[in-house]
Amino acid sequence: MSEFLLELKNVSKFFGYGFIGWIKFPAVDSASLSMEKEPKILTIAGESGCGKTTLARIVLGLLKPEEGTVLYKGKRVYSLKRGERKLFRKEVQAIFQDPYGTFNPLRNVDTYLFGTAKHMLNMKDEEASSQIKETLSFVGLTIDEIVGKKPSEFSGGQLQRIAIARALLSQPRLIVADEPVSMIDASSRMNVLNIFKELKQREISFVYITHDLATAYYISDEIAIMYRGMIIEKGPADEVLLNQYHPYTKALVSSLPEHGKREKWIKEEMSPLGMEIKEFLASGCKYISTCPNKMEKCLKERPPMFEAGKVKVACWLYG
Repeated sequence: MSEFLLELKNVSKFFGYGFIGWIKFPAVDSASLSMEKEPKILTIAGESGCGKTTLARIVLGLLKPEEGTVLYKGKRVYSLKRGERKLFRKEVQAIFQDPYGTFNPLRNVDTYLFGTAKHMLNMKDEEASSQIKETLSFVGLTIDEIVGKKPSEFSGGQLQRIAIARALLSQPRLIVADEPVSMIDASSRMNVLNIFKELKQREISFVYITHDLATAYYISDEIAIMYRGMIIEKGPADEVLLNQYHPYTKALVSSLPEHGKREKWIKEEMSPLGMEIKEFLASGCKYISTCPNKMEKCLKERPPMFEAGKVKVACWLYG
């Protein structure tokens, strides 16, 4: 029996670009992560276009990597038998960025909840209704508030809480939350984050995907920083975000916006940098063109993960 709930070992996923996609680049590049069975919130953070969502889809079993291994409770996710895959789908749930994109605009939202309870959990009507009421209550809603209503009749925060309730109905062990608060208002954002923190106390672990270091600091036990498809620093959230061992982590934290300028900062600083493929393909350190500490060695050889106290960091400064 594996001591880990989730393991990623040297996982890579390639996409094509250029004429008919004949040039391949690694959207995820030799990523390794692990989560013990003890409940925790592991954040994967970095700018837009760094590979976070691709990595999330790989964890969810939606996107098969070309290289590496993904293990859930010691079993290879992409080699699960039919019964094992059904259990994986039940225990590993997703919450996505856009709550309005999660639900069909022409379908009543309560049908999703009853469908999950009946088809995934084989509950009869009375049992399903009772379970749904209890789950909705946990996220601050009632059955009367949602029955017979379309997604357009809810705020983004309400709809995201309904999405959380739907994920919780299957009694998951792991939730992958991909930018779950980036499209809702500030008050709803804190509400959702506090729900996640409370769920951790109920033995549910999270992979939390974000570009928002403020929410990452608030919610995370551990954090992994991604840059151009690679995990370049990982460790306890306090240690990574306060001490910032990797030069990119320092730059990321120092670029946090001044009070009241958040939206402008997201638009200007955190947008994809034109998909600079040359950096994804670099044979040495991918951060060399920007790094203030670059050395000759950085150009020729990619740094492995070195230990720096409680943190692991891919930088020759620690070699």
